[in-house]
Amino acid sequence: MKLGIIGTGRIVGEALEALRLVPEICCTAVFGRPHSRDKAEALAKQYGIAAVYTDYAKLLLEADVDFVYIGVVNSAHYGYARQALLAGKNVILEKPFTSTEDEALELAELARQQHRYLMEAVTFFYMPNFKAVKEALPKIGQLRFVQCNYSQYSSRYDDYKKGTAAPAFSPEFSGGALYDINIYNLNFVVGLFGAPKEVHYMANKGFNDIDTSGTMVLRYEEFIAVCTGAKDSESPGGIVLQGDKGYIRINGAPNTMESFEICLDGRKEVERLNCYEHRMVHEFKAFEELYEADDWQANEKGLQCSLHVMKVAQAARRSAGIVFAADKR
Repeated sequence: MKLGIIGTGRIVGEALEALRLVPEICCTAVFGRPHSRDKAEALAKQYGIAAVYTDYAKLLLEADVDFVYIGVVNSAHYGYARQALLAGKNVILEKPFTSTEDEALELAELARQQHRYLMEAVTFFYMPNFKAVKEALPKIGQLRFVQCNYSQYSSRYDDYKKGTAAPAFSPEFSGGALYDINIYNLNFVVGLFGAPKEVHYMANKGFNDIDTSGTMVLRYEEFIAVCTGAKDSESPGGIVLQGDKGYIRINGAPNTMESFEICLDGRKEVERLNCYEHRMVHEFKAFEELYEADDWQANEKGLQCSLHVMKVAQAARRSAGIVFAADKR
């Protein structure tokens, strides 16, 4: 599988480190905007990537790639993915999938029309720990509560407090705690249980009305899920699923799911089933295997989850009065 890397930011560097452990995928090209050409060339040199582009359309036309991996600012996900699909390329799109539900629906329909893969890079979906938790759910009986917390003090928050908003804290670029960090919690809940019946989001907002932290409450038929995400404060991350016969606790940040424990009748079983230290290896291996197996059913299942998540995320945003520039397009 031949992959074009789109972007030069931190997440791209992490992806390239993970791809060192995935020999089935060959990175053949990297794209950076003209002002980031030096970064793109440095990445190409460090990771042995043959071609560097500063013209995205040219990469899509000329580069020897089966897929593009899009790791750019949130607000640009839709435009870059749409352009790639129209050019006949398969797409791996970093989370959040898009800025709005309408953008997500349009991309999904375009991918189906073009008969191209469109997959969202949500790390934990492909980890053995997540699959084991899903299989263990019946053991804890009737689910009553799900509590998720991913809180990490942002390296850009000090500047934000001084009045400078990086893209991660900007409504212009579809930033904020919900879309940047709480989106993992939301993917976890929706990935396991589908879309909720009710959505409410209570947010702490900064000077530009972006959410620096917040809590979602999702009501399902038989249980309630609470998802907390913060970029303005820190606490231990984790997830607890409470049933009437026991509970499952996932330890560590939701995007890594380092381990989990099942507690039944006061007895705990701790499991650590993930195979790789780097959190992104499992997903890239899964994408390559899906592509090689020509598994369109799995692709469609993933798309449906992404669409549900974007619908809920948009409803949560609106309940808290958070408006993105993308809402006005």
